[in-house]
Amino acid sequence: MEGRTAGINRERVVRTLTFWLRPAFALRVINRFQKIVGFDRSMALASSALTALIPLSILFGAVLNNFVHYDAAERIISRYHLTGAGAAAVSSLLSPAEGSSAGVGVFGVVFLMISVLSFARAAQRLFEQAWELKPLSVRNTRNGLWWILTLGGYAAVTALLPALLGGGALGLAASVCELPVTAAFLVWSGWILSAKRISRPDLLPFGVTAAVLTAAYSVGATIYMPRLFNSSAARYGVIGAVFAMISALFAAMLVLVASAALGREVRDELSQIRQGHRPSDHEVRRQWDSVVEHTRSRWRSARGQVSHHQVKGPNP
Repeated sequence: MEGRTAGINRERVVRTLTFWLRPAFALRVINRFQKIVGFDRSMALASSALTALIPLSILFGAVLNNFVHYDAAERIISRYHLTGAGAAAVSSLLSPAEGSSAGVGVFGVVFLMISVLSFARAAQRLFEQAWELKPLSVRNTRNGLWWILTLGGYAAVTALLPALLGGGALGLAASVCELPVTAAFLVWSGWILSAKRISRPDLLPFGVTAAVLTAAYSVGATIYMPRLFNSSAARYGVIGAVFAMISALFAAMLVLVASAALGREVRDELSQIRQGHRPSDHEVRRQWDSVVEHTRSRWRSARGQVSHHQVKGPNP
């Protein structure tokens, strides 16, 4: 009985994977990603995040230090286990100069508001493009401010979890515990930034997908980030930390944009299934057979060309 159950479960997993990874659906996700200009959108989000988060983290550190010890540079260094030149560059970039107080004037407040709202609008445009909504631009500023405040709370929670749970092996425990928090935050983000035009159930596939992929990226970043920061800082100094940050942010935003494209198509697919338009198993097998036959044909053609060149030999 146990062997039969395991066989049935294995068959069910295979059928599920072949259904969601079928060529027609994969092409739809790729087309959606291209339609929202995924790489450009990721870079725009990364650039906006960099100009918004660095001054915001310094300001928050200055405010929170009046109540508790908080250092944004120490948080990043501890989170990604930075050492040497990488740690020194991050500390120089995010920590106030020794003997000075981190304050902000009127011009600084204006610049900070513009930068954080620009980041909020960049995230807003992602949802508007992925769900094909009419752009609201500055008319959604109030929701953008609410999102920025919630983003600060989310950042505080995700920074607290590794401190409470410990680093562990690649921070796996913290990454797992962050999954529901990240999924809930991203679903709420799409809902508020779209001015509640996208329902939260419709955003659930995006939230779950993005949370899982973000956790995977976080584990990978724990491995690669020290090397990236150290090599950039050793080559370019403090500005190298900026290069490393923009690279890391671009990768994170690429995960987010790809998740938006995938989540939108999963939502559409689930809607079609509920309406009784699910592709038959025969159609799914036909798509996979076509891909396999095309791959084999290309492989045979490549082998034939190699064999032809080997028989022909080099020209005298």
